[in-house]
Amino acid sequence: MLLRFALSLSFLFCVLAAQAQPDRWQQKAKYTMDIDMDVKAHQYKGAMKLEYTNNSPDVLNKVFFHLYFNAFQPGSMMDTRSRNIEDADGRVADRISKLKPDEQGYINVKTLNINGQKCRFETNETILEVTLPQPIAPGATARFDMTWDAQVPLQVRRSGRDNREGIEYSMTQWYPKLCEYDYQGWHANPYVAREFYGVWGDFDVTIHIDKKYVVAAGAYLQNPQEIGYGYETPGSTVQQPAGDRLHYHFLAPNVHDFAWAADPDYKQTSIKAEDGTTMRFFWQSGKGYDEQWEKLPAIMSRARTHMNQKCGKYPYNEYAFIQGGDGGMEYPMATLITGNRSLNSLVGVAVHEQLHSWYQMILGTNEALYAWMDEGFTSWAETYVENELAREGLMGTRKAEEQYWLGNMKAYVALATSGKEEPLTVHADHFKTNYGYSLAAYVKGCVFLTQMEYIIGKKDFDRAMLTYYDTWKFKHPNSNDLIRIFEKESGLELDWFKEDWVNTTNTIDYSIKTVEKESRKSTKVTVAKEGVFAMPLDIVVTYEGGDKEVFYFPLESMRGEKPLENNMERTVMPDHRWVDMEFSFEIPEKLKKIEKIEIDPTQRMADIDYDNNVWVP
Repeated sequence: MLLRFALSLSFLFCVLAAQAQPDRWQQKAKYTMDIDMDVKAHQYKGAMKLEYTNNSPDVLNKVFFHLYFNAFQPGSMMDTRSRNIEDADGRVADRISKLKPDEQGYINVKTLNINGQKCRFETNETILEVTLPQPIAPGATARFDMTWDAQVPLQVRRSGRDNREGIEYSMTQWYPKLCEYDYQGWHANPYVAREFYGVWGDFDVTIHIDKKYVVAAGAYLQNPQEIGYGYETPGSTVQQPAGDRLHYHFLAPNVHDFAWAADPDYKQTSIKAEDGTTMRFFWQSGKGYDEQWEKLPAIMSRARTHMNQKCGKYPYNEYAFIQGGDGGMEYPMATLITGNRSLNSLVGVAVHEQLHSWYQMILGTNEALYAWMDEGFTSWAETYVENELAREGLMGTRKAEEQYWLGNMKAYVALATSGKEEPLTVHADHFKTNYGYSLAAYVKGCVFLTQMEYIIGKKDFDRAMLTYYDTWKFKHPNSNDLIRIFEKESGLELDWFKEDWVNTTNTIDYSIKTVEKESRKSTKVTVAKEGVFAMPLDIVVTYEGGDKEVFYFPLESMRGEKPLENNMERTVMPDHRWVDMEFSFEIPEKLKKIEKIEIDPTQRMADIDYDNNVWVP
C-alpha cells in the first residue's frame, strides 16, 4: 500500500515536472567590468564584480569560467584539432602554431574572491576551475571579485586584432565568462572550434581606450555626450574628454554574452527601424565599399519587419552591425561581419547573423549539443527573409522563388549521399569533418523545419514557430521541448520524426513503382519505400487539361493527419506504416486522361532521389 502510494506520488511529481518544463529554472549573472586597454601592447587589464544567483535546486561547490583567448596559443586544443582534422577550416589551419609570443592570446586570472574569501583556482587551458571555500546554496547569490591580465591575439578565428580587412580589435569571447549550469549540470566545454552557451545576465562594462578609437558594442552606450562619433543626440554638444583617453560605459540587460570592437577609422550611421528600434552600422569608410554599407540600413530595417512577423518580436531596443571578425559571427544585440562584400553578400550575412538574435541570443539553445537548432533554424529564416526581400526588389537582380527552400534541400541530399553524414546528436566539436558538421548544422537543421511544415501543414507550422519562441525565449530549450511544441500545435504525434531525423542518418526515398490499368473503373498505383525513413505522402495526380487531385497518405505513427493546405481536391487515404516496404491504391476512373502522378510536387519532403517520384505515361 505504501509502495503503491510512493510510486503514485513519484509519478505525480514527474507529471508536474513535465508540465513545468517551460518554466525551467535559469541561473542569473550580473557582470560589472572595468577594462583598461593598452593599444600599443595589444593588452588590457580587467576587473570584474560578478553577482551569481544559484536558481538551481543544487548546492554548488565549484564554478567554472571560459578563458577563450587561451585557445590562441601553439599546442592548444584548437590548434591541435585544426592541424589533425582532414578538412581544416582555412581561417585556422596551422596559423595558431605559428603565432609569435606577442601575437598569441591569453587571459591570466590574477585574483579571485567569493564573498570576500579567496578561492582556489586552476587554469586548464580555456577553462578556469574554481573550488569554492563555501558552497553556493540553492537560491543564494554569491559575489565574485576577479582581476586579470590579457593579451589580444592576432585575429585567427572570430576574435583578435588586425583582421584581414584592417579592423584593429574584434573583442569577442574576450573576458572570463561564467560557464552555464543547467538541468544537465555544468557545461565547461573547452574552446576547440565551436559553439557557445552562456548564462543570462546583465552587463555593465566600462572600457578605457585611446581617444582615437571608436568603440562599437552589442549594448546601450550610457555616456554618448562624452563620446560623440554619432552616438550623441542630434544638436547636442559633445563634452571633450580630458586627456588622451575615452571611457565608454555600456549596459546590456538580460543577454548571455558581451561583444565589442574598436577601430580608429570606423564610420557610424544609425537609423530608426520600422519596428521602432535603433540600428547602428560601423564600418571603415573610404575602402571602396561605402556604397554597399550606406544602402544596408534601409534593407535591414525592412528585413527586421519580416523577422518579427515570421519569428517573433525582437525584444531589445538596439542592434549593431559591426565590421570585424573573420566572416560573420553573432552576438547579443550585435554581429561582427567582414565588410568588403557585394551588396547581396553584405545583406545575406547581415540577415543571417541578425536572425541568430532569435535562435541563439533569445532562445539560447546549447549550441554544442544542438547546433542545428540555432544554425539550421537561422538558415531556414534567412532563406525566407531573403526571398521576401527579393520579392520587394531589395536583393539586386535576385528574383523571388516560390520554392525558395530547394537550395537547402539539394545541399542536404549532397550531405546524405556523401558518406560523411553523422547524426545531429554528435557534439559540435566531435564531428569527424568540418564538412559534415557544417551541412548537418546549417542545412539538415534548416531542412528539419521544412519537413515539419510538410508534415503538419503550413498554417499549424507557422503558428508553432511563434509559439516555440514565445514559450521558450530566455529558457534554453532542447530538441524535445521543440518537438513537443509542434505536437501540441498540430495535435499530431511527431517523436517518430525526431528519432529518425535527429538520432540517425536514415534517408527518405519513395518511388512510383508501377502504374497499371486495373479496370475500366480504376488505375492501380504501387508506391515503394526505397529508403529506411518513413513519411506521410502527398501524391498528386494531374489530369489532361491541368486539373489536379491529391491522394494524401498519413503515416500511422502520426496518429492523425495534417489539414488541407490548398484548394486542390484531396482524398485522405488509409494510414501506411513505417514497416511497409510498399503499398498500393486505386485512382478512380475519370473522364480525363492521367498525365502525371507525382509524390510531393512541392519538393518539401527531403527525398534523396526525386527522379523516381514522378510517373508519366
